[in-house]
Amino acid sequence: MAGRGIFAVRDVRSLISETSEEGTQLKRAVGATQLTAMGVGAIIGTGIFVVIGKGSSLAGPAVILSFVLAAVACAFSALSYAELASSIPVSGSAYTYAYATLGELVAWIIGWDLILEYGVSVAAIAVGWGGNLNAFLDAAFGYSLPDAISAAPEDGGVFNLPAVFIVLAITFLLVRGVTESVRVNLIMVVIKLAVLVFFIAVAFVNFSTDNFTPFAPEGVDGVTAAAAIIFFAYIGFDAVSTGSEEARNPAKDLPLAILGSLVICTVFYVLTVVGAIGIASPAQMSESDAPLAAALDQGAGLTWAAAILALGAVVAITSVVLVIFYGQTRIFFAMCRDGLLPRRLATVNQRYGTPARLTIGLGVLIAILAALVPLGTIVELVNIGTLFAFVLVNIGVIVLRRTRPDMPRPYRVPWSPVLPLIGVAFAVYLMTDLPWDTWLRFVAWLAVGLVIYFAYGHRHSRLRTAPATDPDAVPSTSPASPGSPASPSGTAAPSVPDDDGTRS
Repeated sequence: MAGRGIFAVRDVRSLISETSEEGTQLKRAVGATQLTAMGVGAIIGTGIFVVIGKGSSLAGPAVILSFVLAAVACAFSALSYAELASSIPVSGSAYTYAYATLGELVAWIIGWDLILEYGVSVAAIAVGWGGNLNAFLDAAFGYSLPDAISAAPEDGGVFNLPAVFIVLAITFLLVRGVTESVRVNLIMVVIKLAVLVFFIAVAFVNFSTDNFTPFAPEGVDGVTAAAAIIFFAYIGFDAVSTGSEEARNPAKDLPLAILGSLVICTVFYVLTVVGAIGIASPAQMSESDAPLAAALDQGAGLTWAAAILALGAVVAITSVVLVIFYGQTRIFFAMCRDGLLPRRLATVNQRYGTPARLTIGLGVLIAILAALVPLGTIVELVNIGTLFAFVLVNIGVIVLRRTRPDMPRPYRVPWSPVLPLIGVAFAVYLMTDLPWDTWLRFVAWLAVGLVIYFAYGHRHSRLRTAPATDPDAVPSTSPASPGSPASPSGTAAPSVPDDDGTRS
């Protein structure tokens, strides 16, 4: 039937109506402050507390410029995320946006990519959490966990017990409910911002310009190479869009949270890295798994301050694990609800209001990955997956502007398509700096995904299994008719704001 091929596009109104289906309905319980805290919680973590060391080894003091470059690259994509998140307030983030703009096959590819990005990201952050836990134990009590239970086999251990512990603890919290999860995250965000303010204050009191020369020992190449790695530090603002379906006022709150969290984190990042180089050399930071704590300990000789920072890093990274893992469960949930993955996994637990079965399964798999895989290999895989998602989200804005010019857009990217195209260019540019073995692993992952799609997803997709009367059976080639769509269960779907701010 027309509109049911591999490039069939989901109608936006039918996507929104699905959010009210009995059995797969999530609770709208997250406000603007909590959404912004989710963004800050996801962004400030392993990137600034861990990856800054690797970035400074590549760019030297010019790593400051690498942080700015990575922020600018993210900013253009953040604008596109803000437009699509406010226009299509449905779980799934870039996966859902691709389904509504570029078709099912592209949606599957980006969804499969996001499963890799978020899952591997959680594992990487969990490994960083274990390193910072050890740094705190050493700074505060002079004790460190033995390598056998705190490192991956490739790094001389047997398995990483702290990484497994934090993944399973967050799994339990996410199963309990979104209200409890965002409340805990907000508390952790306040703590980690306070710790960064403490670090910045201590660093500037002990500041010296000696470590700023030579400023860019590797030139422009070093700055861009570091930016491609440091980009990992900014991953997270896109996780805010995965909470679209649980936001109380997605049209207003999602753009504010996405853009606001990116601005807040960029300011903190730049001040932190300037302060770090003011008290420690790039070499001192690059040799440590906890570079900011090392900067205070070795650079400034403040062991007591290093202990406080190490504790703050543990709290900060915990919130990142929470938000990124939350994002992955919602993307997986959306793919299951669409039938591209087993639909039974999209069942929402009636007691907790969360996809509990799905969350537990993913938690176990990620815990195994975190226990056995070293951090360096994981970070590069996360970066390429995120950059690929950014490319498609920016393209999605351009496509949807042309195919659905009438669609309500509470927030609009200014100067489209110029800014989305710049976002695409930045993402592609940073992707070219990633190693070839990372590209090979990424292509292999996508190849496996295509096999699964044609063997299972294509045949079980909602577009092919829905009856002819289902809105999804009709390709979205014409504007949706006015009026609020009814969900299959008969309840009214969430209303969508028109361009003039009214509800339709």
